[in-house]
Amino acid sequence: MVQRLLGLRWRGSRLQAMDGFQKLLTLLMIALSVFMLLPIVYIFNHAFKPYHELFVYPPTFFVREPSFQNINELLSVTSRSTVPMIRYLFNSVFISGLAVVFVTGVSALCAFPISKHKFPGAKLAFSTILLTLMFAPEVIQIPRYLVVSNLGIMNTYFGHLLPMLAMPIGVFLLKQFIDQIPDALLEAARIDGANEFYVFIRIVIPVCMPAIATVAILAFQNSWGNVETSSLFMLDDEMKSFAFFLSTLTNNLAGNVAMQGAAAVASLIMFVPNLIVFIILQGKVIATMAHSGIK
Repeated sequence: MVQRLLGLRWRGSRLQAMDGFQKLLTLLMIALSVFMLLPIVYIFNHAFKPYHELFVYPPTFFVREPSFQNINELLSVTSRSTVPMIRYLFNSVFISGLAVVFVTGVSALCAFPISKHKFPGAKLAFSTILLTLMFAPEVIQIPRYLVVSNLGIMNTYFGHLLPMLAMPIGVFLLKQFIDQIPDALLEAARIDGANEFYVFIRIVIPVCMPAIATVAILAFQNSWGNVETSSLFMLDDEMKSFAFFLSTLTNNLAGNVAMQGAAAVASLIMFVPNLIVFIILQGKVIATMAHSGIK
């Protein structure tokens, strides 16, 4: 109780210490935060709306009579699938976990030598990586298919993972962050007898945790919602992802008014893991930025 009172006094003193412009700016930021939360609130409310609220005009933002009917409807639809839904869910969780680990690792291993080892062609290599950001996904579908097919990894988990390993935006973020590490700090570690692997693992990685967390968020979002690898590289339904399963389901329900509740729940299921991962890693980013200063 005492701690709460002290916390309220401290917050009150901080509020009183602000001038008029700072108070106005704080209110504006709070208003913008609430506005940005509205889509999240809507998608949760929309999934639990009964049918008479899903099609009401004008549409309502908040659900008035929450119902689990849409969840039961989705389970009924998925129960008619030849492959159990849990199999698709396992594939997505497994692939997304591998993607977070390997994409962040590959991006860091690529960014470190480009940033701190001035080998011939380093700038050209980095410029080439940035150039790939200009290509639309449709442009590289055929080359990806040929690579995966010639490697013989069609219909395997590695066929899901390999096309996602190269993430240019991850290399760019990590390279820009590693550039801020003083060369003197790395040289001091090498003089003390540390090899390059030790420097990379014990110095570069801890300092770059904010950027690594950001790359992990992007890697998870890219993998969790990916349907390209399932549609192009997976021949058996047992190897396809949960996102592909739900996208096929919702596409089939697009013209069916009676199944829009199931489609709303499917959208919520695809959204919740992204939200959870973002919240967890965002806290890690803030904590790391506050405590990972170079001394």
